[in-house]
Amino acid sequence: MSQKFSLYNDLTVGQNIRFFWRYLWFKHEKDQRKNPGDPYGARSAICGQKTSGGLAFRMETTPGFCSVYGPHDVLDYAKDNSSSTQLIYHLQSSGHFTLNTVLSSEKEMEKGFKEGTTKLVVVIPEDFDSDLYNGQDITIQLITDGSDPNNANTLLQYATTMLNDFRQEQLQKESSPFQIQVESRMLYNPQLASAYTFIPGTIALILLIVCAMLTSLTIAREKELGTMEILLVSPLPPLLIILGKVTPYAVLAFLDAVLILLLGYFVFKVPVLGSVVLLLFCCLPYVLVGLSLGTLISTRSTSQQQAMMSSLMGLMMPSLILSGFLFPLSSMPRILQFIGQLIPTTYFIEILKGIMLRGVGLQFIYIEVLVLLGMVMILLAFT
Repeated sequence: MSQKFSLYNDLTVGQNIRFFWRYLWFKHEKDQRKNPGDPYGARSAICGQKTSGGLAFRMETTPGFCSVYGPHDVLDYAKDNSSSTQLIYHLQSSGHFTLNTVLSSEKEMEKGFKEGTTKLVVVIPEDFDSDLYNGQDITIQLITDGSDPNNANTLLQYATTMLNDFRQEQLQKESSPFQIQVESRMLYNPQLASAYTFIPGTIALILLIVCAMLTSLTIAREKELGTMEILLVSPLPPLLIILGKVTPYAVLAFLDAVLILLLGYFVFKVPVLGSVVLLLFCCLPYVLVGLSLGTLISTRSTSQQQAMMSSLMGLMMPSLILSGFLFPLSSMPRILQFIGQLIPTTYFIEILKGIMLRGVGLQFIYIEVLVLLGMVMILLAFT
């Protein structure tokens, strides 16, 4: 598949890459001339330009590098007619869609969305075969999971393109022209409100800031001032000392989560379809992960500045970009998808969306909860 770059389409791939890095190096030298005594500021600037430039420098390439993976179900009212079977195979031929099951009724459709096993349902009408051969217009419904609007829109665009390609192939075989009308439907977020994505992501980021960053800064400050040694030689056990440092931030994190939930519900009209008790209970393992990360960072840091930079660059930036909050993971390169699976925010956002938007119970999100608890054990072992 040909590659497309968003800088200059008339240049080759190598010329685009060389131009991109020359531009970054020029900006770096310019910042150094402006701020000769601030090497840290120059480094931060060039790192920020590389990050933002890398995001803007979007490349569309083969599915092995950067693909939109869409596990989908098919609700085939045509009952396995030859034409509907050809359409199902045509959707899978792109490599972006993988068929899970062929549904027999609408009642089975919501189960796949709640379990997270499907992201798209293609509804084929009953008269699909006869309308195709008679040259009549055909209406196909595409149903997606609106709790992730970015991914849902991308899947709709790919599916619509594949349906148009199928129509062009059939027009070469049939003499009667026909049209394929696509009706899209977004479950759980029909208005595609950005608040439905913004509120869960904000809760996850605020909890991470309060638990990880503030905890690391507090313990690093005690080490920097030399008071940690005084506390360690006191009669109090070390574990009790650490708990005394992190407990206030855990309580503060829960209060922040409740406050954001109330703002989201009353101000931004974001529903909470599931159990609020289950939602707050699932916040506990994520808070423990944040506290464990903060403690681990503080033990490896010698100053507050080092702890803050480690928290920002090692936690906040990956959690913001690679967790699925801003960009869908399925549209990222495979290596970034793998890194995203190592970030606890990825699993917590999925838990929040499942409970708040899809109204699922613990039986649908227990894997994510177990992953977070496993991360707590591993981080405490390293700490």
